[in-house]
Amino acid sequence: MIKNLINDLLGILYLPYQQCVNSKKKVIIAEEVIFLKSKGIREILAANFKANRRKLEMTQEELAEKAGVSTHYIAMIETCRKYPKPDMLEQIAKTLKIEPYKLFSVESDPNEPLERLYQKIIIDMKQIIDEAVEKVIQCKCKK
Repeated sequence: MIKNLINDLLGILYLPYQQCVNSKKKVIIAEEVIFLKSKGIREILAANFKANRRKLEMTQEELAEKAGVSTHYIAMIETCRKYPKPDMLEQIAKTLKIEPYKLFSVESDPNEPLERLYQKIIIDMKQIIDEAVEKVIQCKCKK
């Protein structure tokens, strides 16, 4: 019975996998990988700002408190609505434990795009597996 259940599950998984491989999802992933290369300096700053904050697992509130600014100000930088002055950039970079120039660097960790791709694939596969298991269970219950 378990062997049949596994075979059913694999049969159901194959089609969604092929749909993912043959769909435009790989284009979306590729666009995410080159995201920073197609943006202006404010967008690069905002993306690096947010990415470095998240690497430290800090909330906007925590960063704001440690940097001595308001949460609103941090949110405005991360959404490209504010552009900090050089002294503020240095203060925030110090709080983020990075050199200020790294906030403008397009060349981030070389493994970062691969890590994002890996995480996206894992999430997609979990969703596909969950849907396939649900279909198998529904089919088995009808019998």
